[in-house]
Amino acid sequence: MGLDRILYHQQVTPAAEVLEQIQTLREKFPVSIVVMGNQTSADHWQQQLTALTDPPRLMLVDERYTSLEARSRFWEMYPPKGLMRLIPESLRTIPRPIDDIVAILLIERYLNRLTE
Repeated sequence: MGLDRILYHQQVTPAAEVLEQIQTLREKFPVSIVVMGNQTSADHWQQQLTALTDPPRLMLVDERYTSLEARSRFWEMYPPKGLMRLIPESLRTIPRPIDDIVAILLIERYLNRLTE
């Protein structure tokens, strides 16, 4: 996502492929900062990313409640169809991992901090 808040790439990447994927994305896009949550395994990923040959700048963002927010955002981005619309949102099962949506929320939190 750029400073313009346009989403340029969205993907869930297996942990074993993250560093390679970041390098690939840096070849395609002018990535200047990697935004990541400050809770789950943040220390591990900070070490991994700073060990890169040309490490990106890292920005840690409070990730509390992002999984819950991501559930709601998923249904905004991908509205249910057919009979699924009749099921209350809290009872719907999300059909795929939503880590990409959590990442979007983290970037939005970071950008919001810049404009406050």
